[in-house]
Amino acid sequence: MTDIDDAIDDVRDAAMDLLNSEGRSAGHVVAGIALTVGFALLAHTIASGALKPRRNLKQVRDKDLPITEKPKGAFSLILPAVFSATTLSAVRVWNAPPQKERTRAMGLWVAAQTVNAVWLGLRPSSMARQVVAAMSSAGLAAAFAHEARKLDEGAGKMAAPLGSGVRFGNFLHRKADDASGGRTLH
Repeated sequence: MTDIDDAIDDVRDAAMDLLNSEGRSAGHVVAGIALTVGFALLAHTIASGALKPRRNLKQVRDKDLPITEKPKGAFSLILPAVFSATTLSAVRVWNAPPQKERTRAMGLWVAAQTVNAVWLGLRPSSMARQVVAAMSSAGLAAAFAHEARKLDEGAGKMAAPLGSGVRFGNFLHRKADDASGGRTLH
């Protein structure tokens, strides 16, 4: 074998490990990627514009506006990576051996993506709705991560980002906003 053949084998092995696809046909893996990425894109589309938030004059006057707006600046580059990690986690779950836990985990992933898209689209402005949105999203994400970990530890770890990472991202976002003086790159 040549160095190129060895490199191709290494890349193939790394991809099989990343996708948890050992023993799966290429068609099964491609179908899993297409389904999960397609569903994630559909959820993003719903969240981006299909649902419009309702605001009344009192909310605008009291500055009681939604806090779940589209991210701007550097943070807008981080958020897609987080969603990509959960989608990759779902691909790993899809490629796990067929069993009821896999079906349950994929159902939880679909439910989490749907609920997140709906809440992002609605952009709740009241404190109570924001709490319900956060709790339902976090609960479904935790349930998916738990089920995913039963099937594949790597998938579970991808699906359960650390709170410290989110806290650090928010810190960077605040610092970037302070340093920019309200100016944007757009």
